[in-house]
Amino acid sequence: MTVTDSVPEGRASAEAGTVHEGILRRQSVRESAARTYARALPIVPVRARGLTIEGADGRRYLDCLSGAGTLALGHNHPVVLEAIRKVLDSGAPLHALDLATPVKDAFVTELFSTLPSGLAGHARVQFCGPAGTDAVEAALKLVRTATGRRTIVAFAGAYHGMTAGALDVSGHADDVRVARLPYPQDYRCPLGVGGVQGAELAARWTESVLDDPKSGVPLPAGMILEPVQGEGGVIPAPDHWMRRMRQITAERSIPLIADEIQTGVGRTGTFWGVEHSGVTPDVMVLSKAIGGSLPLAVVVYRDDLDVWEPGAHAGTFRGNQLAMAAGTATLAYVRENRLAERAAALGSRLLSQLRDLAHHFPCIGEVRGRGLMIGLELVDPEKEPERHDDGRAEAAPAEAGATVPGVPRPSNPPEPTECEDPGRDVTGPTAVRRRAPRPAAPELAAAVQRECLRRGLIVELGGRHAGVVRLLPPLTITDEQAAAVFGRLADAVEAAARDRTGRGGEERGPRRGRPRPTGSTRGTG
Repeated sequence: MTVTDSVPEGRASAEAGTVHEGILRRQSVRESAARTYARALPIVPVRARGLTIEGADGRRYLDCLSGAGTLALGHNHPVVLEAIRKVLDSGAPLHALDLATPVKDAFVTELFSTLPSGLAGHARVQFCGPAGTDAVEAALKLVRTATGRRTIVAFAGAYHGMTAGALDVSGHADDVRVARLPYPQDYRCPLGVGGVQGAELAARWTESVLDDPKSGVPLPAGMILEPVQGEGGVIPAPDHWMRRMRQITAERSIPLIADEIQTGVGRTGTFWGVEHSGVTPDVMVLSKAIGGSLPLAVVVYRDDLDVWEPGAHAGTFRGNQLAMAAGTATLAYVRENRLAERAAALGSRLLSQLRDLAHHFPCIGEVRGRGLMIGLELVDPEKEPERHDDGRAEAAPAEAGATVPGVPRPSNPPEPTECEDPGRDVTGPTAVRRRAPRPAAPELAAAVQRECLRRGLIVELGGRHAGVVRLLPPLTITDEQAAAVFGRLADAVEAAARDRTGRGGEERGPRRGRPRPTGSTRGTG
């Protein structure tokens, strides 16, 4: 399949449209009101390969949702299909509970070969139910069992799943039974500072909560965090802050849990997201891409934490042989073909292009991400910047060399990422930001998503107010496809901004034409 759209003509087109509408209509009548993606993406996939999906109506789409990050190699990659067929043709059992099998042995061997070096040599793996949320539950249960403590500390903006324990440690929990700490970010810094100093303040707040006997937070059983908050709005954790969290937890004998469900397997430009900071967690929660597009979830942890009683955490479908075979093939392909490095290079290029786009459109509040985990936060440029209770506009984040009164500069602070636009502050790993954040614009983000779909591009929304357009393309995306993705997204932003304001993107500085790379399309397919 090419990156262009394909629409059937005449009678075939009408028949395809009838099938498409009929399936969608029956879905709306028969399926739960809890369905999510189907509401914003009214498509009926019938064929898929790599980045491309073909719908029942004959339209083709570039899929930058990738099963919410599950499809590291895209749809139906040949090595994945070959691995699945090999198991099917061998007569091997497809369901094996937690029994040892050659397929499982090969998967564990490949998985352990990819782990951070500080963990690989003394790791244990727990196979869980096939969803990442069950692996989170297992991790929480594990550290509580190992430490004899109950409290978990987590971070604002987090997303760890939809079961009870996973919801407790997620940022949108209603019934709070977990201590919540600030997660550093630049554009909407919870402490009003941002940058290196904002991250240091967040770390100091964490220390204070853990050490103050009157904080209301007893010594916790574990700390759980994401190297990049995905659903929280594609917010990369600063490397120095990650190292501080490792230091803080190690000094207090608190197991550190890294949720790598979406950041793992090359997505952020390293095989595991924690590798950017050099941190070795005590526990890693893995799912999505490790199953090679099929359901699989595991917890990997230090062997001294392995205090389970037999059957303490079990699941009928923890022995999914097809997923293990597909996962082995995926892990090996990513490793052997250095796709993490490819994601880093291509992601850097896309971020640079999107930063230039943000220069033309004030409705793009910030572009951020790591590797091929990218987000654009949409804001309302007509409204005043967010203000504190005393009426002051929020301050810009402190740059690497600046200081905040009363807060000493951290030793060996990281250098800020360079940016070609000297009119902006750059403080995160790949962040570009304005002087003060504008209010989020979830309606505009939804409009951009709809305009993308019209142009044959599938994107996801996330963030605190569903105001962040997210890109999660497969790691196998080609340069031509990446150009097409950028072009269609740029056209969608322009169209949505024009419809909202009646005048399109209000450019900064002298008016000039927006560069339009190869692959851009104004057509609807």
